[in-house]
Amino acid sequence: MKKLTTLLMACCACLCLAAQEVVVVDKPDNTRQSTHYVNARTPLQQPYFLKLPVGSIHPRGWVRQFLERQRTGLTGHLGEISAWLEKKGNAWLQKGGSHGWEEVPYWLKGYSDLAYILGDEDMLKETMVWINAALDSQRDDGFFGPENTKNGKPEVWAQMIMLTTLQHYYEYSGDKRVLDLMSRYFKWELSISDEDFLEDYWENSRGGDNLYSVLWLYNRTGEAFLTELAEKVHRNTADWHQQSSLPNWHNVNVAQCFREPATYYMLTGDKDMLRASYNNHQLIRRTFGQVPGGMFGADENARMGYIDPRQGVETCGMVEQMASDEIMLCFTGDPFWAENCEDVAFNSYPSAVMPDFGGLRYITSPNMVVADAKNHKPGIGNGGPYLLMNPFSSRCCQHNHAQGWPYYAQHLVLATPDNGAALALYADCTARMKVGSGKDVELDVQTHYPFEESIRLTVRMKGKDSFPLYLRIPTWTHRAELRVNGVLQDVEAVPGKYFKVTRLWKDGDRVEVCFPMEVRCRRWQANQNSASIDYGPLTLSLQIKERYMRKNSEETALWEAKWQEGADASKWPSWEIYPDSPWNYALYLPDDRQPEVVPVQRQWPADDFPFTHQGTPIIFKAKGRKVPSWKLDRYGLCDVLPAPPVACADTLDDLVLIPMGAARLRISAFPVTEH
Repeated sequence: MKKLTTLLMACCACLCLAAQEVVVVDKPDNTRQSTHYVNARTPLQQPYFLKLPVGSIHPRGWVRQFLERQRTGLTGHLGEISAWLEKKGNAWLQKGGSHGWEEVPYWLKGYSDLAYILGDEDMLKETMVWINAALDSQRDDGFFGPENTKNGKPEVWAQMIMLTTLQHYYEYSGDKRVLDLMSRYFKWELSISDEDFLEDYWENSRGGDNLYSVLWLYNRTGEAFLTELAEKVHRNTADWHQQSSLPNWHNVNVAQCFREPATYYMLTGDKDMLRASYNNHQLIRRTFGQVPGGMFGADENARMGYIDPRQGVETCGMVEQMASDEIMLCFTGDPFWAENCEDVAFNSYPSAVMPDFGGLRYITSPNMVVADAKNHKPGIGNGGPYLLMNPFSSRCCQHNHAQGWPYYAQHLVLATPDNGAALALYADCTARMKVGSGKDVELDVQTHYPFEESIRLTVRMKGKDSFPLYLRIPTWTHRAELRVNGVLQDVEAVPGKYFKVTRLWKDGDRVEVCFPMEVRCRRWQANQNSASIDYGPLTLSLQIKERYMRKNSEETALWEAKWQEGADASKWPSWEIYPDSPWNYALYLPDDRQPEVVPVQRQWPADDFPFTHQGTPIIFKAKGRKVPSWKLDRYGLCDVLPAPPVACADTLDDLVLIPMGAARLRISAFPVTEH
């Protein structure tokens, strides 16, 4: 009997081992066809990740906080204050309307997703006012929405934005009216001559968005004419397939449009097109992107000679870059795009808005020591109060900022073509999805990442099912560990690849990954060999004491700002931010030694919002010397970085560094002193 019991136990152990495989892979398996989610139809390339329908993922922690603050801040209330969203005479609600053709879909694509994710009934009702109006606006010939002509030719940039909004609405609701409208509209596009199609600057630059929507519809309906239209859209879009130049250097266009060749690759399989998108991404960063934060110093339009980290980028550019990174991640499976998305999301975007999401600024820079209402042109490429935290910080960013966090939240958990699940971006959330043979599963992800090293996942399901689970291993970590049900797995983690855990999963199974974070230093040779300090995915900035001055938004807003009739401007102030502590420091980095930067852990903030001076759960002790000659320049901006060798004060001072995203004034690229 004892021998039989031992034999049975051994057999059970073998079965358990056979039911689990843990390996490291370059990418998920895209040679399969998902039985639960929309695949690529022939001849399209199968993506490596499949986005879950909006509403499937429920973020918690700091991501949820961002969404809640958007709801109570600008995103949730723009319909009450922005003249461009005024319903009376609006071009999306009334034929021949006079305003809102671009601003409505810019705002709605983020607002509607926010409503779906939060399940806010009032927001859902407001969403349907605009969605129904867009669906009801279709003409007999297939065109829909505002009629906007340029030089006698139909201009369709606003329609491209609304198509994205309708696609997400369809994923949320299954409303077949969306597919019918898109099919009829795309037949109208096919009927337009090439000479009249995508001729205006914005639509010509951004035709990739149109192409993406055409392929989205083809994967759902299989209508043959759509591949013909896709070819037409590509050949009439600006040429984003160049070796050493770009069609234009407008920062939002670059962030949004660099992926157009990769989108075309999904139709043709031409890897040269895929390489072109990688080249576009790197091309602007080789000259203008020698700065921390994942973006590039273009202000509105990149200008030769203006490459210092005191140059910035539009808030629009940040959220469009994040969206492009998420799309490229799904196309390619390449962890590179997840890391760039995190770089922008953690380090650049949070400080472009007020903590309560009541205002934002047009331009935010890695080195930024004042945010006032003055005109700093030509130090930055825009004339006006473009550094001010303002509820009307330009018509584009005021409305387009809404997409950033809702889109990010939708990519926290992804499906894979082999009926698996994947975590490529990490944040506290739950996700409901189908896996394996068709089981409904809830993945419960618990973490304070990027402010902690561990991510813990619990599987909730009825019965059992086998499926693969992929977890991205960041390139910046070493000695990453994976545990399944508390057991450390004997697998060598390779940075820049994925853990793949395949097993017969059951309710309560637990997976934990630990990605050790270390202090690292990056040098920017093109910008005076300055230095940035990283800790895991976080880049650090000098903690500058910030003094906020409330301003009247009616007196300080941009020239194009327009209040809606009856809006209470006093509820939406603008804010200037001034430094109340020295900022002109060179960082002490002893030659050939590890940076003397020491992390100090603090309590997690009670309000779940770590992107402020007070809320950050980690700070860093460092040392540096003042640089007396480094001051504000004649334009009132942080002057360009001093050239080495840097003349420093004798005193070695104690400095505090904080995560870059928590610093609305910051020095993130430092001159260096070695002594």
